[in-house]
Amino acid sequence: MNIILANPRGFCAGVKRAISIVESALKIYKQTIYIKHELVHNKYVVNKLSLKGVIFVEKISQIPDFSVVVFSAHGVSKQVKKEAIKKKLIILNATCPLVTKVHMEVSKSSSKGIETILIGHKGHPEVEGTMGQYNNKNGQIYLIQSLKDVDNLSVKNIEKLNFVTQTTLSILNTKKIISALKNKFPKISGPYKEDICYATTNRQIAVSQLSKITDMILVVGSKNSSNSNRLAELGKETGTFTKLIDSFLDIKEEWFKNINNIGITAGASAPEILVKEVIQYLKKIGANKKIRIIGKEEKKVFKISKNTIYKAFN
Repeated sequence: MNIILANPRGFCAGVKRAISIVESALKIYKQTIYIKHELVHNKYVVNKLSLKGVIFVEKISQIPDFSVVVFSAHGVSKQVKKEAIKKKLIILNATCPLVTKVHMEVSKSSSKGIETILIGHKGHPEVEGTMGQYNNKNGQIYLIQSLKDVDNLSVKNIEKLNFVTQTTLSILNTKKIISALKNKFPKISGPYKEDICYATTNRQIAVSQLSKITDMILVVGSKNSSNSNRLAELGKETGTFTKLIDSFLDIKEEWFKNINNIGITAGASAPEILVKEVIQYLKKIGANKKIRIIGKEEKKVFKISKNTIYKAFN
């Protein structure tokens, strides 16, 4: 069996930035660091931070007054920010800048009374945070997930309508939904630059390339990771046998019967160490030591200013 690695894979710039913010906070603040929700959707990352004393909570009410809180890479609603300010928390905003871009689009529409349609997955923290940027009582934000939702959607004012998307969606499926929206609402406007992030796009392109030269694809990523799930879905859509795994411990030897070329990729929140452990496991069960890499290296970096790390909202 040959191992073929996808490039890019694993940590994106937004995830690296979020982890750096927390690691800096652990060094600087001599008190417990709380994180609203999981910092990123990966078990390994969450467990590692927990071992360092970080406490993850789902509600701001669970955090003592005057504590340090980190908003996860997925972002939070305006209401959550208000709650944190009311409790006089030191707020470190680890929201991915590309999620913040979508927040600003929704907030702008809200201020102008333009109704907004969000394409995203119900219940995902990024979606909840993005919907929570809209607070104009004279308008409304609508969540849709499928073409069927487009058919069933009715809005108050088709003349003043905008759409945005979650950053970690399927490229192909989202294009179909956007096309359907434009057909139904000819005057609808969208973002000046698409909201699906560069990391999601690059990893999906790499999986498409991987599917053409492999018999099987392993996607390293946690079950609650949106971008990892999209990679696994894409692999399956190409007809390639694809499995989403948290680590090498999820692998079953019976998967490899009559498999010659194994493709490996990782979601944007999965660390490279998990990929290396998968490779080590595959070598133990007979995979070729020679490893090919396809795709291009990703060089995007999001810098962290001192204001971003240490600024408390007031």
